[in-house]
Amino acid sequence: MDNASDLSAFVSRFHSADLRAVFKFWDICRGRQRFPSWPQLEGQLHALTSEKIWAFEYNRSAGDFTARFARNIPVVGFGKNFRGTRLQDLHTADVYETARAVFLRVLTEPACCRWSGRLFKAGDQIVEGERILMPVGSSEMSRPDGIFGASDFDFPVTGTPERLELMHDIGDWVSLGSIP
Repeated sequence: MDNASDLSAFVSRFHSADLRAVFKFWDICRGRQRFPSWPQLEGQLHALTSEKIWAFEYNRSAGDFTARFARNIPVVGFGKNFRGTRLQDLHTADVYETARAVFLRVLTEPACCRWSGRLFKAGDQIVEGERILMPVGSSEMSRPDGIFGASDFDFPVTGTPERLELMHDIGDWVSLGSIP
């Protein structure tokens, strides 16, 4: 199967119309490349209506992921300024290690992934939905150096819960290795 077919099959498994729109946005921004650059992506964010998007930048020399941006809804749940916050400062050690491993796989293959089922636990309530992660690159585009993501869930995040724990339930991956 060629990669275009792989990507079509991958997107066809999305339950969320909002996430399909976010993926299509990412796909348009990348054009004929394996992934878009930060300027290609951020320069067009105004066209995207989703309120549940976010991004992390990877500093290879430090081995850290740092929040680059997020729209309103995901930020409220963390109860802190998201932009500039290190991934490890958002999560407990075990959740951080899992999230970091997933992020690194997105960058090193490169690949896109979709998580479905349990996304996070807010207090004592498990919240289900879908989450997608896609690679983003520097202006040199030799390799990705960031993660662009979006989540879709039906849970009113109106304030900071006592505990917010990221969860990874059912993973679905597609490699971008053969593009273009």
